[in-house]
Amino acid sequence: MNTKTTSFLAIIFAALLVLSGMFTINQIQQAVVTRLGEPVRIIKNPGLHLKIPFLENVVVFDKRLMSVELSALEVTLGDKRRIVVDAFGRYRITEPLKFYQAVGSERGILARLHSVVLGSLSSVLGKVSLSSLLSDDRISTMNKIRDKVNKAGQRFGIDVVDVRIRKTDLPPQNSEAICKRMISEREREARELRAKGVEMAQVIKSTADKENAIALSEANTKVQILIAEGEFEANKIYTEAFSKDKNFFAFFQSLEAYRAAFDEKNTTFVISPKSEFFNAMKGTGAL
Repeated sequence: MNTKTTSFLAIIFAALLVLSGMFTINQIQQAVVTRLGEPVRIIKNPGLHLKIPFLENVVVFDKRLMSVELSALEVTLGDKRRIVVDAFGRYRITEPLKFYQAVGSERGILARLHSVVLGSLSSVLGKVSLSSLLSDDRISTMNKIRDKVNKAGQRFGIDVVDVRIRKTDLPPQNSEAICKRMISEREREARELRAKGVEMAQVIKSTADKENAIALSEANTKVQILIAEGEFEANKIYTEAFSKDKNFFAFFQSLEAYRAAFDEKNTTFVISPKSEFFNAMKGTGAL
């Protein structure tokens, strides 16, 4: 191998060596430079940086706000009610060296922060009631959980800025029991309403029957009074009229007797033709 070739290869090797020792950090990143696995410096400023090739390694972390999704947790509240909470947290890496030493990577924080958040949820929610959790006091409760989680997260080099409960549910067995109790209460209310309806119907019917009986009785009384008054007036008129002509009165009585006697069709009389009953027909006078 001649001198020119050797020089060219040396230049290429030196260039590769320099390039392998250069790295960039952008605005949303921060890094920990390690030498043989041990951290030696922290880089937070964006730009071009150098490292010792083959000896030093760069572990990059995100500066942005990140989220951690938590699995559903069943907790007991201060009023002894059990609920299932679905929560999430937001955090930011503020001390990359401590973060690297505590958890190693962003993926590693998930399990550590998950247990911390769930523990804080259980601790804080164990002192509040369901009604308080569903009221405006919820904000104060969530702030307490956030502060508790943030305090625990300091040892991981992170700042927990928010912890939120996305959803709260009753455990399946509680939901079934509540549904059954609600159905039972609705059935009881329906029975009570039906019983009240039957009772009211009976009262209304009894009142109507009573009022109807009273109305009929009063109407019958008025009818009887009117009939009596009519008969009285009729008799009075008859008396005044017949007193003026006694023969006509006798004749009228005979006609009334005939009308009563011959009221039915095919009436048969067995009576003497000389009987006084036929006097009016014979023109001989009254009965």
